[in-house]
Amino acid sequence: MQNQQEIKMITADPSALGLFGLAMVTLVASSQKLGLTDGVSLVLPWAFFLGGIAQLFAASQDAKHNNIFGTTAFGAFGLFWFGVGLTWLIQMGVLGEGLAQQADSRQLGVAFIGYLIFSLFMTVGAMETHKVLFSIFVAIDFLFIGLSLSAFNIMYHYTHLLAAVAELIIALLSFYGSAAIVLNKHFGKTVLPIGKPFGIFK
Repeated sequence: MQNQQEIKMITADPSALGLFGLAMVTLVASSQKLGLTDGVSLVLPWAFFLGGIAQLFAASQDAKHNNIFGTTAFGAFGLFWFGVGLTWLIQMGVLGEGLAQQADSRQLGVAFIGYLIFSLFMTVGAMETHKVLFSIFVAIDFLFIGLSLSAFNIMYHYTHLLAAVAELIIALLSFYGSAAIVLNKHFGKTVLPIGKPFGIFK
């Protein structure tokens, strides 16, 4: 009878990288929504690499940790930024004038509503992670409310501003969350507090 050996692969917590990717893309994108910068041409690289690839990589690593919440959150939002980036390319006519002329922003609004539904139930789940992540999801909820309404041209000025401010808040909270995860783990103590889970469901 042969002896069986079990090999355990240890992977680092990918949350810091995922949150950094989210922080970068929302910071750059919010600058455009707030009117601090113009156009989305130079938002695209950050959408694809930081919003998309960084979060998808974090999702794949969270899957190795058997973390369904992190895998789903980072995976869904990583794919979101690829979708948004491709949408901008279509609107700019990069993929052909025919596609650009047929673009209906209301379809984008429907997609935002879908992500709002997703974000709402993930906000409930975030209550059992930590308070910084929960706060990020609350801000994401407001972002998708603003994006959904502005896509349908409902009180556009105010709903666009709501989306812009929410996106900036997401960026700032995500930078903090990323820093906290790295520094707390690196120093083996709480350098930046992130708040305990609410403990309502557990």
